[in-house]
Amino acid sequence: MKYFYLILVLIILSCKSDVEKKNQPPIALSENSKDELEIYDFDGFKKFLNKNDDKIYVINFWATWCAPCVKELPYFEKLNAIYENKNVEVVLVSLDFPHLYESKLKPYIKNKNLKSKVVALDDPDMNSWIPLVSQEWSGSIPATVIYNKDKKQFYEQSFTYAELEKEVNQFLKQ
Repeated sequence: MKYFYLILVLIILSCKSDVEKKNQPPIALSENSKDELEIYDFDGFKKFLNKNDDKIYVINFWATWCAPCVKELPYFEKLNAIYENKNVEVVLVSLDFPHLYESKLKPYIKNKNLKSKVVALDDPDMNSWIPLVSQEWSGSIPATVIYNKDKKQFYEQSFTYAELEKEVNQFLKQ
């Protein structure tokens, strides 16, 4: 019975009304910074999955509480730095719980000096949006989508830098 109450409390803390989510202003990462944490529900976020231009997009789903995610983040940062002039854009999509934005996510972004675009996906209806990202996705993280206007590939796995670079290079050779 105590587990039921614990789960109920976690659900209540992580849920927000649609009005709150859609009207929520970006959260500044520091007082002296113009950088802000952009927070989206899935309807607002899906634009990141459907761009139809000449870029290659690398969309990584992660969270600060996910050890394999945190381990591979430097590889995405390295890819972003090396490939930014090759029309590749990395977007790091945090699935951290909203109540952890201030205490965990924002300090992590600042302390690790992340240069890739970081957005937070705050939509508790995972059962509806996970299959829209990929029918193959069980919901576990890390997960990554790499796409361009001609091709889309989904990966439910951790990457080494060499593996990640190999996958991106397949899109560059098209």
